[in-house]
Amino acid sequence: MATTARAPGAVLDRTQAVRWREAWSQVMEGFVPQLASLEETLCRVAEAVRGRAPARVLDLGGGPGLLAERMARRWTDAAITLMDIDPVLLALARGALPGEVRALEGDLSTPRWVDRAGGGYHLVTVVMTLHYLPPARARAFYDDARRCLAPGGLLIVADLMPDEGLPSLMSALNPAPDEAAAELAWAQWWNDIGQLDELRPLLAQRAAIFENRLPAEFTAPGSWHAAAAREAGFDEAGILWRCGRHAALAAVA
Repeated sequence: MATTARAPGAVLDRTQAVRWREAWSQVMEGFVPQLASLEETLCRVAEAVRGRAPARVLDLGGGPGLLAERMARRWTDAAITLMDIDPVLLALARGALPGEVRALEGDLSTPRWVDRAGGGYHLVTVVMTLHYLPPARARAFYDDARRCLAPGGLLIVADLMPDEGLPSLMSALNPAPDEAAAELAWAQWWNDIGQLDELRPLLAQRAAIFENRLPAEFTAPGSWHAAAAREAGFDEAGILWRCGRHAALAAVA
């Protein structure tokens, strides 16, 4: 009975939320090669920076909370917050993770999200989210993120960040062999979840949010991101992890 109970205020019961999140996880694995390696790397680095687990963590663009959940299970004493603009994905996070992760609505295209998230975080993660922002807003994001971090805090941004020193190789890897299949899986997931009566009000909200908001598909090399982080006041910034055209930048406040 506990696995099917619906938490107060939740739109979906736990069983439904878990099932849809598992399908979402499979879709994301198609978009991000070696996703498990990326997550393990960022967790190990976050522990190494402080010499212990981070006490306060913010996962931006955290969707249904898969990474947030894994961090919460790894760091049982940490306060984990995820933020996303998508009401459907937030409903999945809240349905599957009641009490484990705080889920907030926030829009990274404006600096107002910082006030909602608050500050003093030891780790801020942004995985496959920054490409939705246009270049000027992506650059400003680093200033916003810096305001959220405690002194010595760590920012990790993972996205498409081709290596400008290997232009022919990066070109050969674009598109990735499984990219078309991942796009189809993404479309099918949204088509399937769109059939749930329980989510119709949230799907309507989502449609209104994204009606005139096309993804910028912003892709810049890691050097661009490192420069933006340093300009925002980060003491150190550089590529921490790479798999083909995907990379993760680490920046230390």
